[in-house]
Amino acid sequence: MTETTTGDYQQAFAQVEEMLQAREFMLALTQIEAILEVHPRDVKTNYLKGFTLRNLGRLPEAATLLQQLSRGTTGVARIDHELGLTLQAMGRVDEAIDSFRAAVKIDPKLADSWQRLGEMLSRQEDEDGSEAEQAFRNALAARHVHPGIIKALDLIRDERYGMAEGICRDYLQRHPEDVSVIRLLAEIGIKLGVREDPEILLEQCLEMAPGYHQARNTYANALGKAHRYEEALKEIDYLEQVEPNNLSHSVLAASIQVMIGDYEQAAERYKNLVGRVPNHAQLQNSYGHALKTLGRGQEAIKAYRSAIEIRESLGDAYWNLANLKTFKFENHEIDKMRAVIAGGEYSPSDYYHLCFALGKALEDRTEYDEAYGYYELGNASKSKLVGYDAELTTAETSSLIKTCNSELISAKSGYGSQAADPIFIVGLPRSGSTLLEQILASHSQVDGTSELREMISIARRLGGKRNRGDESKYPGILSDLTRSECLALGEEYLERTRIQRGDAPFFIDKMPNNFQHVALISQILPNAKIIDARRHPMATCFSGFKQLFAGGQTFTYSQTDIARYYRDYVALMAHWDEVLPGKVLCVKYENVIADIETQVRRILDYCGLPFEEECLAFHNTQRSIRTASSEQVRQPLYATGVDQWRHFEGYLSPMREQLGELISAHEAM
Repeated sequence: MTETTTGDYQQAFAQVEEMLQAREFMLALTQIEAILEVHPRDVKTNYLKGFTLRNLGRLPEAATLLQQLSRGTTGVARIDHELGLTLQAMGRVDEAIDSFRAAVKIDPKLADSWQRLGEMLSRQEDEDGSEAEQAFRNALAARHVHPGIIKALDLIRDERYGMAEGICRDYLQRHPEDVSVIRLLAEIGIKLGVREDPEILLEQCLEMAPGYHQARNTYANALGKAHRYEEALKEIDYLEQVEPNNLSHSVLAASIQVMIGDYEQAAERYKNLVGRVPNHAQLQNSYGHALKTLGRGQEAIKAYRSAIEIRESLGDAYWNLANLKTFKFENHEIDKMRAVIAGGEYSPSDYYHLCFALGKALEDRTEYDEAYGYYELGNASKSKLVGYDAELTTAETSSLIKTCNSELISAKSGYGSQAADPIFIVGLPRSGSTLLEQILASHSQVDGTSELREMISIARRLGGKRNRGDESKYPGILSDLTRSECLALGEEYLERTRIQRGDAPFFIDKMPNNFQHVALISQILPNAKIIDARRHPMATCFSGFKQLFAGGQTFTYSQTDIARYYRDYVALMAHWDEVLPGKVLCVKYENVIADIETQVRRILDYCGLPFEEECLAFHNTQRSIRTASSEQVRQPLYATGVDQWRHFEGYLSPMREQLGELISAHEAM
């Protein structure tokens, strides 16, 4: 290039930039084309052409050009960012996310790409929202220069929330106007389960910056977690008006409607969303989940399959089909799962979802050896990610047994709210708890809800942990609770669960993990009923081992871990029977299968309810069911699943060795 042509190029390029700043896109495109006639391979000019075409609405041309540039260059993050914006505008959401991920991989300081990535991931409804939250925090880190805030962000990543909180509060004393850090502090409060504080902080934030829409979205989320659902939906309604193209607001609204149990409205909202963005795989997947919960199985299958058509590596959609339990994959779908796994183009989440789904598909075809192989692969992958510590659970169990003794129980007799509304169903997942819930929810005086988290939230708050390594005050703090505090906690539980109920005098909370909190329940809700859903140890543990849970239940991804957890559970239930005799009714799943009427009468007698025939015809009861057994309990009772674990018995020696005498003890019950 001669000196003259170099000067001409620089002058022409500067003119293009001026035109773009003035938003004169057609003039800019004419000038760009003139430059490219002389310098057709110039990367900067081609990049600006892609930018200009996007702003002119010529999206397919922009996408083709930018994809060519992305493939032909290395180390230019802005190209992938611009490609992400173009694909997002075209509704090609999953490809856009990949482009923003590519941009931040090249340049981790590219705040705009982190922000866009966070916004798009927040629409995806991943298992815990962690990837979206981390993207937002990375955007803040890229923009923020204060070393204390950078340190706080690192602490949040390491789940050392208490230390991060201290740094943020200290910073805000000197910089009270920094709304981004106020929002971050509120996020920490939400993580810690602090009541009211996050909402107050976000209200302060929005007073200073009413146009800070991300903070308002966080505020709506905090209101939802505080069970202030109407207020949360009102905030989202405002956000949908001012940012109609930001789908994360509508996704949050749908998730809050799910929290309330209003699946009809949630499904309608998802239907609207997939109508607006039909090529959004995760929205199709979420729509299918809402439809499944409503019992609209065929529509759910169609939505899940639509998600797979959009992104064939979306393991979650395959697993959701498998998790219907009554669904059978077609041969070409099984071949597709094998091909995706063999191809290696998947995320860690997609991989373990695919493994569990393929295991279920092969089990249904009685190909048990290969099915177990995929269950093993899925569990090994998931186990590495969750990092479960069996020793910690055993220590917690020992602490509960030691602390919650007869003296404590006697000292707190008569404490708490005297309401008898709740019926808790506890135990291990996959032990028949959904069946018992469906039976009871078929009674005219009982509302079915779901696995409510309120009791666990109360226990965690009493524990007072602010950092991962902190020692919990729970259960020791139960000795310190006063009569008035027990009453307040019981009333809090009833108030926070009220939105989940109908008009019946009793309601069910079937969170299985509440077996750890029987002493707490007896202290704050002494008249509540507690039913222990008990199933054969091998059947329970293997059923949990081959089940991929939406969240929690981290003990299930290893044969020895789940068997040890079962041992701890049985030991703790035996302790509750000793210190609270007659408090808990144990219902053996196999007995329900063998003689349902006798067991239904026994359960209703324990609950103080008159017998109703509808409880025997539970499969006819129309209600939303969120758990993995939702489709199974919509059918008449059948016994084929009782001993299904025996097909895999040759692989289950680690589990059997851990369970030992508990197997014969259960069989003798």
